[in-house]
Amino acid sequence: MTENWWEIRVNYIPELEDSVFWRLQEFGCQGTALMKEEDNWLIKGYVPTISIDTVDLAALALSLKQDFIMAGQEKPPVVTWQLINNEDWASSWKQYWQPMDIGDRFSIYPAWIEPPENCDRIILRLDPGSAFGTGVHATTQLCLESLEMRIDEDEINLNIADIGCGSGILSIGARLLGAKEVTAVDTDPLAVKATKENSLLNQVDNIKVFQGSIEEVKLQGQKFDGIVCNILAEIIKPMIPEMAEIIKPDGWVILSGILVEQSNEIASILEQNGWAIAALWKRDNWCCLNARRS
Repeated sequence: MTENWWEIRVNYIPELEDSVFWRLQEFGCQGTALMKEEDNWLIKGYVPTISIDTVDLAALALSLKQDFIMAGQEKPPVVTWQLINNEDWASSWKQYWQPMDIGDRFSIYPAWIEPPENCDRIILRLDPGSAFGTGVHATTQLCLESLEMRIDEDEINLNIADIGCGSGILSIGARLLGAKEVTAVDTDPLAVKATKENSLLNQVDNIKVFQGSIEEVKLQGQKFDGIVCNILAEIIKPMIPEMAEIIKPDGWVILSGILVEQSNEIASILEQNGWAIAALWKRDNWCCLNARRS
């Protein structure tokens, strides 16, 4: 097993978050995370030293600088790196992630922190590994709050599709709210693994997890009451026409991972494909679109 890793740190600018994560993943990072240290938000990536030298890191920093310039940012990104050992990589970010309340009903607890015995909120426990979805990000919070609105305790037979499930937080949240069954997909095998493990951690069943995207959902041959998709706008756009094929006539969709300035385009594509916009929620520079079949 690799003993040493490079921990790469990039200052957080919401408008360029997707670009930074993409750069780190293309660079070979086997784990990425958004976290807060004191009063500063950072994006971190972890890559084994066996395949990366300092000249490669310098080239990465240059690529990120070019991305910032092309995006019209006046200040260049602050990119730093340091060597850490395997044990530090596995645990270094955990100290910055604490329990948090989301919406009216959820409390998110890291797996390594024991929740209180008596709590009037729904406890959702997570160990995301390197998969996206700790509840820290605005898009995840908006999706959970939208699920609270969409899933009524009396509607016990709802069948939900979670496209791009990440850590499984939205799939598990839907089940804890009362959905009968969730079909979850993600192209990343680490996300599939994390979703399965977090389902067991929360003692939640009836979450079917597959590696893939909307094509894998279509292969299940089901019509869904609701779809939740928290990925990126550019990935969501071509999937919108296909969502009509897997939704029931009165079904709904929750879409996030969308910057505010991208919302009009996504809303237009939804309406062109038979959806009526029910709500647009915003937080920071991100938004969440809720729509129903029209």
